[in-house]
Amino acid sequence: MIVDSHGLTTDLLHLYIQSQKLSTYAVDRHKSLWHAGKTVLDHARVFGSDPDSPGDLLRLIRTGSARTRGELVEATGLARSTVAQRIEGLMAAGLIVEIGGAPSTGGRPPSLLGFNGEAGLVLAADLGASHSRVIVADLGLNSLAEVEADLDIDEGPEIVLGWLIDTFDRLLAEAGRDRGDVLGIGIGVPGPVDFERGVAVNPPIMAGWHEFRIVDRVRESFDVPVLVDNDVNIMALGEHWAMEPKVDDFVFIKVGTGIGSGLILGGRLHRGADGAAGDIGHVQATSSDAICRCGNQGCLEASAGGAALASKLAKLGHDAKRSSDVTDLVEKGNKDAIVAVRDAGRLIGEVVASLVNLLNPSQIMIGGNIAKAEQHLLAGIREVVYSRSTTLSTTNLQITGSALGDRSGVTGAAAMAIDYLLRPGNIDRVLEKSAVSS
Repeated sequence: MIVDSHGLTTDLLHLYIQSQKLSTYAVDRHKSLWHAGKTVLDHARVFGSDPDSPGDLLRLIRTGSARTRGELVEATGLARSTVAQRIEGLMAAGLIVEIGGAPSTGGRPPSLLGFNGEAGLVLAADLGASHSRVIVADLGLNSLAEVEADLDIDEGPEIVLGWLIDTFDRLLAEAGRDRGDVLGIGIGVPGPVDFERGVAVNPPIMAGWHEFRIVDRVRESFDVPVLVDNDVNIMALGEHWAMEPKVDDFVFIKVGTGIGSGLILGGRLHRGADGAAGDIGHVQATSSDAICRCGNQGCLEASAGGAALASKLAKLGHDAKRSSDVTDLVEKGNKDAIVAVRDAGRLIGEVVASLVNLLNPSQIMIGGNIAKAEQHLLAGIREVVYSRSTTLSTTNLQITGSALGDRSGVTGAAAMAIDYLLRPGNIDRVLEKSAVSS
């Protein structure tokens, strides 16, 4: 199967030509629309759109809310001719295709419309403290090439981002693609991020990264929108993407070396005024007086994070230097490790109970290295949350482990880029730019 330079297979193009009876000129224009329009996307801002714009029609099709022209007319109240015109533009851009016929109530069955995930590519990276995962994915978040690697984030931004750019190029070549196919990039890093500017801000474990302009450095090689967020936020986005059915109000909590959370409220990631929302690792745990690396006393992660647990077990004579050593001991049935993880769960539960009362989420999801000892960690969390939170706030609450495990971060980084690219306002700008250029 041959793949053209903008992510559409030759087979799909032939199907599209036959179904739409397009001229050669129209097909050539179809293949160039994304390339012509993608440069108008502002990588750091959110654009609005007409509620019934082409971008909004794409959203309805992509989410399955409307699958035929008739359903789009009914959902939007637009004239049938207007819907037809906007669908034609989306098809010309390669964003939607006809995928068959819907059940007919008499007469010719209506054509089903589907989102074309092969219309372009995104690059995504989950950069951890010592381990990274990188993927090339299409707009349907199907991975085309990926790699895991040990990488120390403290090597600094120039070395790490240089490696990342080289890795992007290598994976593109592996997938039979090139930089021209890439529409956007999503990156997660293990520290606080100013999302609007794309910079890490006072990260405790990322030496040399403070105020480094990650977005600008990556865009020197890839002239596309680049989005950067902290690792827990992208994990929350990844888990939300994979949920079926979707849960609009849920909290993802990462329990690794440190502790943090990502908040999905009303179906959207909540970053707060300055991007600092969800930093529960530095909320004071009532039964803790440990000194935290931030300088405060009693922070949750100073007693319940993986580093704290490893230190506690080392003092008891066990071979534990990092969070993975803790879970290894638990898997071997070490009683001290099991007690330590269960007690950590209770401490985390103290903070989560307040979070449940405040936000009333439908689901609390626990991930990260320590969550690999899920049975014992979740038991401690549940014990405290269900006893201390209000009855109403826990009526429908589920506390579960991660569904995606180690893949939640890179999945979320890709989802962040895809969701940005496919926002109705951004789609409308691409189509407007393409119309002007033609």
